[in-house]
Amino acid sequence: MKKFWKIGLSAFLAIGLLAACNTKEATNEKPLSSEQQKQQETSKVDEATFPITVTDATGKDITLEAAPEKIVSLIPSNTEILFGLGLNNEIVGVTDNDDYPAEATKKEKVGGMEYNVEQIIALKPDIVFAHESSMSFSEGAIEQLEAAGVKVFVVTNAKDFNETYTTIEQLGRATGKLPEAEKIIANMKAKVEEIQAKLEGVEPKKVFVEASDEPEIYTTGNGTFMNVMLDMIHAENVAADSNDWYKIDAEQIIVKNPDVIVVTYNYVPDILTKIPQRAGFETINAVKNKAIVQVDENTTSRQGPRLADGLEELAKAIYPEAFK
Repeated sequence: MKKFWKIGLSAFLAIGLLAACNTKEATNEKPLSSEQQKQQETSKVDEATFPITVTDATGKDITLEAAPEKIVSLIPSNTEILFGLGLNNEIVGVTDNDDYPAEATKKEKVGGMEYNVEQIIALKPDIVFAHESSMSFSEGAIEQLEAAGVKVFVVTNAKDFNETYTTIEQLGRATGKLPEAEKIIANMKAKVEEIQAKLEGVEPKKVFVEASDEPEIYTTGNGTFMNVMLDMIHAENVAADSNDWYKIDAEQIIVKNPDVIVVTYNYVPDILTKIPQRAGFETINAVKNKAIVQVDENTTSRQGPRLADGLEELAKAIYPEAFK
């Protein structure tokens, strides 16, 4: 804490005492180790962070007087970021869908698509991290939480890696973990650069991304995060002629004739052997060349620290020859 000199003390005496104190400290002080210097720098950043006012995705300003000691996360991507920042002890509630890291499964659950507002309030969180992508069904719950005096920060639905970095930095600032956030971002950027370096000069492949099985096959169009990831690794999304995630007919897939089919779901057993058996699919290059691959849905979609790993998995699935 800062120390203030009594008003009645003379300036001369104050300066003299301060100088004497500094001389004594300089005499007894030992050089700091590199680890101690790092801890000291981290402490300074944390101290300078609060009080802080942060603006969420809805344009709402939220003021935090100190780093939150009790946090509730309402989406898996937020949860992964918060755990990545080292906030295991501070996280008191997560959703039913949170499965990473393993510690998240042990936290108190506050609901899935619908949140248990009373339960969240009972946890007495200093802040709740919601998400812009779920506002269509969570807006009412957020209003109830705010009416009860709970601070809710709505995280932006990142459209690309740069916005994901911004999200991680925002959560780092809001929780007093900015140095940790910067480290995560630096590691992600280094990973992305490494992946892209391995793909220099590759012949672009036509890719179809399948997000659900027939009869309602959904794919990723222009304006989606997956489409951005495909662009980053020089892959041509054959479904980019439409926007967002949309339903597509099997006949359209056949006409688009992708070189690779990427499956992002795992709820259908043996899906990789079932896709080639669809009527007419034997004419597709991906089927002819046995280039139907499955990737982890979470790492390739959650806007958090593992997204760079998801990009690498996607790149390896499409261009295995570049990673031999």
